[in-house]
Amino acid sequence: MENSLWVEKYRPKNLDDYTGSESIKATISKYLEQNDIQNLIFYGPAGTGKTTLAKIIVNSINCDYIYINASDERGIDTIRDKVSGFASTASFKPLKVVILDEADFLTIQAQASLRNIIETFSRSTRFILTCNFLERVIDPLQSRCQVFKVIPPSKGEIAKHLHNILHQESVEHTGENLKLLVENHYPDLRKMINTCQASSKDGKIVLDKQVLVSSSYHNDVIKFLKKKSFSEVRQVIANANVSDFDELYRVLYERAEEYTSNIAEATIVIEEYLYHKNFRIDQEICIMACIAKLINL
Repeated sequence: MENSLWVEKYRPKNLDDYTGSESIKATISKYLEQNDIQNLIFYGPAGTGKTTLAKIIVNSINCDYIYINASDERGIDTIRDKVSGFASTASFKPLKVVILDEADFLTIQAQASLRNIIETFSRSTRFILTCNFLERVIDPLQSRCQVFKVIPPSKGEIAKHLHNILHQESVEHTGENLKLLVENHYPDLRKMINTCQASSKDGKIVLDKQVLVSSSYHNDVIKFLKKKSFSEVRQVIANANVSDFDELYRVLYERAEEYTSNIAEATIVIEEYLYHKNFRIDQEICIMACIAKLINL
């Protein structure tokens, strides 16, 4: 049965169809020719093709594989039961592969346990980890893997890809539609495709500009931080309708010099609230508490 979700329907099935770094494709192509791979880590922004690349690999070599989303199953029990259980069972195929998607969500204890499993079953099992933030993966795991930064395609390549999808779906669109989508959601191709599907009505693209605000709010947050306007930052974040603020914390850190002269103190504040957010149910209140401290530096 054909998948009704465009993001799955148009997910590349082989390396030739994959839109991404040519150097990564060349390296992976050599592995596929040998029907073997190294332990791999793919990291980079959300929606840029890390999971797609992992799935292309396991579908292109003779292997048994298991897929685990580590953001849902992040504890040591998952590693001990599912991963170790799969790696220790016999297989009729020459290789077994474990895909750990969003591995940066694994607890430190789970990552430490995974390190031992990688060593124990190195003869028969390979591991592919994907993550948004490489720094959240412990060094001993990184040293056991070949690490690739998945660089998103250019805006032009993404616009062309979106055009092809809309053309195949017989959906009328304009260059302005594509420009608006790419400018607001780049580099998250997955979000662009989902927005295209959600915005397609009666064979035409009808973009809700209010919906697009959610991915373009970082600049406004920085702008109002410069003005030290807590109320305006609060309104921007409320309008953005975002539940995960990890990317915003990173933006606040990387662009600290734009809104404060005390970058060292700002870094300490951001780190403090990155820790706090793990124990808070309402993430919006947590990010706004961080903003309040940054304004008062």
